Amino acid sequence: MDWWASVDAYCERLDPGFWAEPVNALTNAAFLVAALAAWGLARARGRIDPAVGLLIAILAVIGLGSFLFHTFANRWSGVADVLPIAVFIHVYFYLALTRLHGLSRRVSAFATVLFLLGGFAVARLASGLGSGAGYLPAALAMPGVAVALRLRGLAGAGPLLAAACVFIVSLAFRTADAAVCPAFPLGTHFVWHCLNAVVLFLLIRLLIRAKGEEATVAAPTVSTAEPWPGAAPAADRKPE
Repeated sequence: MDWWASVDAYCERLDPGFWAEPVNALTNAAFLVAALAAWGLARARGRIDPAVGLLIAILAVIGLGSFLFHTFANRWSGVADVLPIAVFIHVYFYLALTRLHGLSRRVSAFATVLFLLGGFAVARLASGLGSGAGYLPAALAMPGVAVALRLRGLAGAGPLLAAACVFIVSLAFRTADAAVCPAFPLGTHFVWHCLNAVVLFLLIRLLIRAKGEEATVAAPTVSTAEPWPGAAPAADRKPE
């Protein structure tokens, strides 16, 4: 396989040049902005949780990898584009099961492996969608996990459904890129970048808030129980 072979996959690209997709390339800054926003939100909540920090790092790498693909536009940069996204999807799926659903690590890991294998099957069956078929498992998993949260009476269903809706819209713009090309030479892939950055930020924000609520629940509380009979009021007690 020639890893340097040119790939012409998007409407905006008219030649193999480095800056042949300026809009597609530069809109990857949206992922970096989303990563910085998520980092700032996590910092504002205190010490950054390692899992959240990992997701933020992957989010930044997604932006860098996609920039490489929309500039170099060859096979190795194509891998740099899709691999970080796949890693984010499956890491987040695992964390959603452990932190939102409260499942054990072993069960969550097993479910994530099943999701990975099932995703290959779904993408193969939906190959008619082109390169967007690889994201169909995520588009199905997000509302699925959200509905399960709602049925179990757990928090997070609403924000996860909102993120799923934005993701489905972004996937529609990604899929429409070639179809609209004759009428709109710029294409619509850049909209996928912008909306998908919003989706990933919303997903990370959900985990940040879930972690914060978990810490609040776990924090010790001051007892307001009535003192035992004969005990002096707290203000009148003297240290021993």
